[in-house]
Amino acid sequence: MNIFQSIISQAIVNGVSVETIVLLLLLPLVVSIVAAARHFIGFRGFGILIPATISVVLAATGVVNGILVFLTILAVATFARMVSRKLKLQYLPRMAVVLWFVSLGVLAMIFIFPTTISIFPILILILLAENFIEVQIEKSFREAVQLTLETLIIALIGWFILSLKSLQQFALTRPEIVVLVPLVFNVILGRFTGLRLFEYWRFRRLLRR
Repeated sequence: MNIFQSIISQAIVNGVSVETIVLLLLLPLVVSIVAAARHFIGFRGFGILIPATISVVLAATGVVNGILVFLTILAVATFARMVSRKLKLQYLPRMAVVLWFVSLGVLAMIFIFPTTISIFPILILILLAENFIEVQIEKSFREAVQLTLETLIIALIGWFILSLKSLQQFALTRPEIVVLVPLVFNVILGRFTGLRLFEYWRFRRLLRR
């Protein structure tokens, strides 16, 4: 038993749940996948933290429930932005109004479709609505939708990784590998300076000349 396994065993004895330990061990791997999707493949999405966070939320709530709540929040946030725009409010009060609408919208959804989802994943998804609205304000609704779809695709990949039982078991039995591999991977990835895969497709006609 190495030092990583000893620490994990002691944490479990002290009452830390196995699910929490597995999640923390696999989170750097999920973040690395998000980084690769953006830096090497060419996805954009909402940064690195948000897709990884949504992956964790989907793992906690279930993929169907999580996506439904997420889409509901975005729909209500878009409606709220349209309403608040007519009020001609400054940015911060406007975002407060948007989150007010979103909170009531999620509450109504829970009343209509009772669910056992914990409040914390819902709160995380509600807070992510701010990024969606920011893009709408600064760019366009179409751009916001496109970034949201790309974020959701990356998050689903991360959720799939987190939901693999074999990987969860491996994380508990060989935690040192799960901890070190993402670090090495990102050091290698960070030295890549070529075109992204999507850019090869985008500029394929120029590259053929």
